[in-house]
Parts: sequence; C-alpha cells; structure tokens
Amino acid sequence: MPPGKPRRSAGPPGEPRRVAYLYLLPALVVNALFLLFPLGRGAWISLFDWDGLTLGHWAGWDNYRALVADAGLRAAFGHVAVLLVFFSALPIAIGLVLATALHRARVRGMAFFRTALFLPQVVAMVVVGVAWRGIYAPDGALNGALRALGLGSWATSWLGDSDTALVAVGFVGTWVQSGLAVVLFLGGIGRIPRELFEAARLDGAGALREFRSVVVPSLRAEIGVAATLTTIAALRTFDLVYVMTPQGGPGRSTTVPAYEIYHRAFHSGQVGSAAALGVALTALSFLVTMGIGRLAGGERAR
Repeated sequence: MPPGKPRRSAGPPGEPRRVAYLYLLPALVVNALFLLFPLGRGAWISLFDWDGLTLGHWAGWDNYRALVADAGLRAAFGHVAVLLVFFSALPIAIGLVLATALHRARVRGMAFFRTALFLPQVVAMVVVGVAWRGIYAPDGALNGALRALGLGSWATSWLGDSDTALVAVGFVGTWVQSGLAVVLFLGGIGRIPRELFEAARLDGAGALREFRSVVVPSLRAEIGVAATLTTIAALRTFDLVYVMTPQGGPGRSTTVPAYEIYHRAFHSGQVGSAAALGVALTALSFLVTMGIGRLAGGERAR
C-alpha cells in the first residue's frame, strides 16, 4: 500500500456489524421464547404417544405415519383446499376489480371506503362467526331475503346441510379477506406512475386492457403479499369453523386441520398426534409461503 494512502476497511462503513446484532437481540430473544421454543417443544411432544395427563411413551415417527394413513385427516386437508379458493383466490380477484374501479372512478370519501372495507379484519373472528351464524340460521336474514324475493325454495339450513356448510363458511372468509386485498391494492395502484395510464390510454387501451397490461403487472408485489396473508388465514382457520358449525359438522363436512388439532388435544386425548399435526401444518404453511414469495420475487425479477 502506498505511504500516506488511507487504509480501506473491508467491512461496511459506520458501526461494526456486531452492533447491529445487539440491536436485534431483544427481538430475537422474544421471538425465541414465544415462537421458537414452543415450536420445538411441540415437535418433541409429537414424538410421544401421550394423552396430556399420564406418562407418555416414545412413539418416534408413528404419529406422523398415522397422519398420512388417516382418511379423515386427508378429508380435512381437502376442505382447507376448498377454503383456499374462498379465502385467497376470490378475495384477490375481487380486490383487484374493486381497487381498480375505485381508482378509475375517483370516488370521494376514499378514507371512508378504505375503513369500511377493512373493518372485518379488525372485528374478532368469534364475533364474525356468531353474526354470520345468525344470518345463515333457518329463520335468519339470508333465508328471509330469499323468501321476500320469491325464492323461498332456495331457503335451507345453510350450516346444517353437509352440502352447503363448507361453502357457507368459505363465503364468510371471502367477506373478511376481500377488504384486506382492496386496501393493499389501492395503496399499490396509488404508487403506479400516472404516465403509464396516460400512455395506455393514448394507445387506445380500454378499461379491460388497462387493467390487464398496467394494473396487474404493477401490483405483483402486492398480490404476493395478499396471497401470503390470505393463504395463511385459510390454513389456520379454526375460529369460524368452531363457532359456526357443530364440531366440524354436520358429519365432519367442515372439519379442517386446525380444528383437528384442537379436537385431538382437548377432546380425544391424543396430544402427541395433535402436536404432530401442528408441526405438519406449520411446515406446510412455511412451504406454501416460501413458494408464493419465490413466485412473486421471480415475477418482479422479470
């Protein structure tokens, strides 16, 4: 090195990197105590045949093998796959359309609309479930509206019929998650440069082409966030099923993995099996979230 020339540091400028880890340490400790430790404890319990009261016996991977062979559990995962359509796909589609329409129309009082659409996210799911259970009741508002419109033949016990119970729960999920998607997409549309819309209109693009060629490509990051949040909400659905339907019924037609975890741990005395299912559901949520993130990241990279 020539004399008099200042020595260049190999690390980043400013404070040493280890200081940054000290700033992160409190959050890491809290995360480890309330998330990582319970997750590790649950994984350990999943290796035992334990009823939660007596002494447990080592089971190894037997609980996980039993999960794969359980036909009822496969049906529960099938139900959550149906709920993914109502909790994720439909809200994202509805959110894109509504956000684009609100942006094009330049509606006054946008803050009110944002608040009203986002309100279901703020209300506790137990309250939402109780309210919609009343709406779906045989003498509830939905059947009353159908009879008033002359469609009394369509009235039914929505939550008491195995053919309609899961769809009824799913529509509640669509109502709850659509507001989140709309708020996310409205924020994203507001950041799209106005020149892109003007260029599309100069090219003769109509509303549909503008939506397809400008709005959707510009909102890929927001769509990824919305897909992640709504998918996780679908996978961990428990409170709506617990409040709206009797024990995942009728006839286990609405049971989902999260409800199965509760039922096995607190009703059937299969704590080890419940822990194994919890670990499996956590791993599935992680893989799905990682896949959505990679797809959204790949699209942004293009």
